[in-house]
Amino acid sequence: MLEKLKEDVFRANLDLVRHGLVMMTFGNVSRFERSSGLMVIKPSGVSYNEMTVNDMVVTDLSGSVIEGALKPSTDTRTYLALYQAFPGIGGVVYTHSTYATAWAQAGMAIPCLGTTHADYFHGPVPATRRLTAEETETDYEYNTGLLIAEVLGGAAPLTMPAVLVTSHAPFTWGETPAQAVHVAVILEEVARMATLTASIAPPGEIDKHLLDRHYLRKHSSGSYYGQKK
Repeated sequence: MLEKLKEDVFRANLDLVRHGLVMMTFGNVSRFERSSGLMVIKPSGVSYNEMTVNDMVVTDLSGSVIEGALKPSTDTRTYLALYQAFPGIGGVVYTHSTYATAWAQAGMAIPCLGTTHADYFHGPVPATRRLTAEETETDYEYNTGLLIAEVLGGAAPLTMPAVLVTSHAPFTWGETPAQAVHVAVILEEVARMATLTASIAPPGEIDKHLLDRHYLRKHSSGSYYGQKK
């Protein structure tokens, strides 16, 4: 079942390791197929070095396992909340990458200081509010997903494909798992750049006209970056 999706998710999970975005068993990638209403996700606590494509777990939108011998990631319900909240996405990534996680632990948005950031994120990458004790104690993972959706406030998720969960870690997404991993790589780099910039001098955010130019030349109907498809 969903063999191509399992392969995509498996490869995307290995890409997290290749890009240095995860350590031990932290982090994972999932893929949601809207036509079937099924999600493929990494199994919980399984080493990336030992994991195989056959270990990928298929669940439905309630989180019930449809196929797979292993337990799905403990973050499954966070992912399901995001797929329900953001109809345009098909892949979600969760990491504990060092710099992006540092901003998340601080509960601070990553400011848009330059064009590297503006090429991918149309403004500061937001940080969520803190979860309440009740939210943590009652369906913690699902409420984390709702919290991520809340901070975007109805904005198109592909214009801001990342959120920092305060005191926790970053989540990124895209139309596919590969795109979500790509965003996670860029997010870590812009978080590192922002940290370094702030160590040099108090930073000022990029001018809006330059932000718009760099974002829209890649992500609009009038985009002109790259080759014609």
